[in-house]
Amino acid sequence: MTSSLPERAEEILEVVHAIPPGRVLTFGDVGARVGDRGPRFVGNVLRRFGSGAPWWRVLRADGSTPPHLAAEALRRWRAEGTPLRRLAHAAADVRVDLAAARWDAGAWTAPWEEEER
Repeated sequence: MTSSLPERAEEILEVVHAIPPGRVLTFGDVGARVGDRGPRFVGNVLRRFGSGAPWWRVLRADGSTPPHLAAEALRRWRAEGTPLRRLAHAAADVRVDLAAARWDAGAWTAPWEEEER
């Protein structure tokens, strides 16, 4: 990545890039994986620096994405085979089934964790 990123932003993007296709994490999950960053910080990092990251794999705690991104996220979720649940017929009413799609990142070692060893 680049050194012009704010502190911890690089780690957040590393976690997001590591999420496998068809799997997801919530903004809070990503922040917790980095250690000390909340969901809003994660969202800001993705908004400002994550244009090349698989942003559709990072969701709100209810399995949704912001409404203005819903149609594009739905297209990508379907292409990746992400487990979904439908609340109604509109794209904004489709959410990821977090129980089935949440990535267990426990076995994944982050690059910054490798450096600490």
